[in-house]
Amino acid sequence: MAKQEPTKVTTLRLDSQLHAELAAVARADGRTVSDAVREAVGKHIATRASDPEFQKQAKKKLEEDIATVKRLAEWADEPGAGE
Repeated sequence: MAKQEPTKVTTLRLDSQLHAELAAVARADGRTVSDAVREAVGKHIATRASDPEFQKQAKKKLEEDIATVKRLAEWADEPGAGE
C-alpha cells in the first residue's frame, strides 16, 4: 500500500445552495465532498498557473514578498533587535 501524503485541514465556507450542489455532484460521482473539492482546487490552480497574466501578477507579488523579507532580515540584524 502506498504511503499517503500528509494533508492539511481547511475550513471552507459555502452558502447552502452551493454546498448542496457540491454534495450532490460528489454523491453522483461516488466520491466524497473532500475529493471533489481537492479535484476542483487542483484544476483551478492548474488553470491559473498557465495564465500569462496570472504568472505576471504572481511574479510581482513574489518580488514584493522577497523585498519585505529582506527588510525584516535587515531589521533583525540591527543592534538591540529582538530584545
